[in-house]
Amino acid sequence: MAIESGQHLLHYRLVEQIGEGGMGVVWKATDTTLDRDVAIKILPPAFATDPDRMARFEREAKLLAALNHPNIAAIYGLHQAPAAADAGQGVHFIVMELATGQDLGSRIAQGAMPLDEVIAIARQVALALEEAHERGIVHRDLKPSNIQIGSDGKVKVLDFGLAKALESTPTSDAMSFSHSPTVTSAGTMAGMILGTAAYMSPEQARGKPLDRRTDLWSFGCVLYEMLAGRPAFPGETVTDVLSAVISREPDRDALPQATPPSLRRLLD
Repeated sequence: MAIESGQHLLHYRLVEQIGEGGMGVVWKATDTTLDRDVAIKILPPAFATDPDRMARFEREAKLLAALNHPNIAAIYGLHQAPAAADAGQGVHFIVMELATGQDLGSRIAQGAMPLDEVIAIARQVALALEEAHERGIVHRDLKPSNIQIGSDGKVKVLDFGLAKALESTPTSDAMSFSHSPTVTSAGTMAGMILGTAAYMSPEQARGKPLDRRTDLWSFGCVLYEMLAGRPAFPGETVTDVLSAVISREPDRDALPQATPPSLRRLLD
């Protein structure tokens, strides 16, 4: 089923495509019933042909929808729009809070961030992680592109837990590069994979079972990058990045001299 601007999915009118990744295409849309802007993530077509996978996803989505925190983008609903008579399967999609502003990756690309800005952002991300972890939900794909900064400085963490919800098998804790990869300007799959690998914990890179500690590692990578203006584990290829994650320490000399000892301890 072709998706285009102006199209309606149930009572949601698509406005413009605002993102794309392994977990689906994201559109800005208008809820014509409640007259509000929302984000719609259109799920991969495989869901329409895999009832077991869809049932697992629905169970996970209910847990994610229970998250209610000012620093977590809310999930409003999970829907299926019927296809046209000659268009095959319908469209499964998630309706989410539309987080406006600038993603952290774009902010980091502008140059070194002031310490007070780094602390303000990191504190809000940590609060979001704490809330989710207390409810037994692990993000599994925390990275700058999943952190949105509003014009008022308020942070929204996106896609909480969706990597697990969208996995292809019920026990698949192994690393999957299809889990919400970052889309580069070139849109290449290699770029997507590289964008996610840089924030993977060693256990995720090795394909081992994950718990909340994987998010703490990713949080450390994001904090380091905000402070240093460069990734904690850089590399030209996915292999280079994963090798660094598994076997090397980040370059602490790249941190600004003014980095407080307390932040250095936190990173360690």
